[in-house]
Amino acid sequence: MADQQRNTRPLRSGRRTGIWQSGVISPLRISHGYFGGRTLAGSRVPCLEQSCRNIPCVTPLKELVYCERIEHSQLPMARDHPTPCNVLADGPVRSLIHWLLAVLVLVTGCGGKKDGPGTPSAGVHESGAWRTHEWPMTRGGKELQGRVRDRVVQQPVVEWTFSAKGAVTSEAAISNGIVVFGNDEGAVIAVDMLTKKERWRINTKDTVEATPAIAAGRVFAGSNDGVFRALDAGTGKQIWQIEGEEKFPTGGVVVASPDGTDEWLLVNGYDGVSRCLRTRDGMEVWRHETQDYINGTPAIMDGGLVAFGGCDSVIHVIHLKDGSKLSQVPTAAQIIRSLTSRDGMVYAVNHADQLVAAEVKANKPAWVYEDDGAQFLTIPAVDEARVYVGSRDKHLHAVDRLNGKQLWKFKTGGRVESSPLVFDDAVVFGSADGRLYAVDKQDGREIWRLDLGENLAVAAAFAGGRIVIGGAGGTLFVIGEGGMRK
Repeated sequence: MADQQRNTRPLRSGRRTGIWQSGVISPLRISHGYFGGRTLAGSRVPCLEQSCRNIPCVTPLKELVYCERIEHSQLPMARDHPTPCNVLADGPVRSLIHWLLAVLVLVTGCGGKKDGPGTPSAGVHESGAWRTHEWPMTRGGKELQGRVRDRVVQQPVVEWTFSAKGAVTSEAAISNGIVVFGNDEGAVIAVDMLTKKERWRINTKDTVEATPAIAAGRVFAGSNDGVFRALDAGTGKQIWQIEGEEKFPTGGVVVASPDGTDEWLLVNGYDGVSRCLRTRDGMEVWRHETQDYINGTPAIMDGGLVAFGGCDSVIHVIHLKDGSKLSQVPTAAQIIRSLTSRDGMVYAVNHADQLVAAEVKANKPAWVYEDDGAQFLTIPAVDEARVYVGSRDKHLHAVDRLNGKQLWKFKTGGRVESSPLVFDDAVVFGSADGRLYAVDKQDGREIWRLDLGENLAVAAAFAGGRIVIGGAGGTLFVIGEGGMRK
């Protein structure tokens, strides 16, 4: 159950020292989790209520409740749906209609309200037509929000798995029928979503932590070997590459050039350089150099702006057209992951165990959130009202987006290093306890948990009604809606 607390602290002055040393390996490497004194990788974890007997299982906790108002009948519906059901007839016919509606609602959920941004998608339950058809880059889009414009699956089942032959170390990208991801053996792997078989694999010389990006028939993938590659999406054949002075630990973002005449790829490197490249040939359009390592993907914001944080403890905001500086927002410590953006605001975690919010044109944070014992290591996710972030204190934290006040936190059995996804009704994330969780985004109540038996330290992706997440034991899990159209 979510812990109800409100723990926002005033902004600290000065920087925490002794946390980062130049030349030390990136803190983002995935490590195996432990459960009951043994490694989760490659093992199975039983459900709390029953033994899984070496197969994934789900513990659904969310119950159906009743429509807000439907004359004297009681038709079950999804708890979060705000729209009352409609009574279509009176008299003797009503009982029959009520019975038919009850059967229909049990299968599809109540309808009535039109879908729109930030509202539950009735179409998901009525027709199986999911609105999110692809996940072509990290966090689902150029703003890096981790936002899914669909309702979460209600009865999750593992449809199929794929063995990566090495711990899965990147979030997956999904587009045009393939899912692409990296592992700790240095492979970039493409799997056919229809046949469930490997389509191609290319080997680099070091771990692939960077989430691939898929666009225009190409896959763009960075590696810790210091090379960023453009590959043919159908065959994996290399088209071009660039070399940095350090590794490329984060994914690229594909955008149109400001004048609409070209397609650009923005990628940050551990050498402290933010680069803008032409997708067709890898030629550099511009570069913006910082004073320290960059561990995060650039977020593209409205108004032609780009934002990212670095180990120089600064949130950098630059112009998309030429990479020139707009503003810098200092924080208390090194920014260790990608930030997320929404409505002129950015949200980032740092090595002072803080979640920091800032306006892009400001020179100081708007608010700072801290909680005793929390070490924030995930990329924040954001929706209309809240920011969500995972922590090594085993909790997922939900914070008011405008003022930084804690709204709720949800405890798991292990560290939460898997960056959350925000659906219309739920937040989905993995834990080092080997479970994938879905919790109500309004109050943090558990909806379901799925035992997968591997440390889940990377972010999930979502497309076409399927959640895709990799484990430290080398398994890629593809999770769909039980009983729904596949």
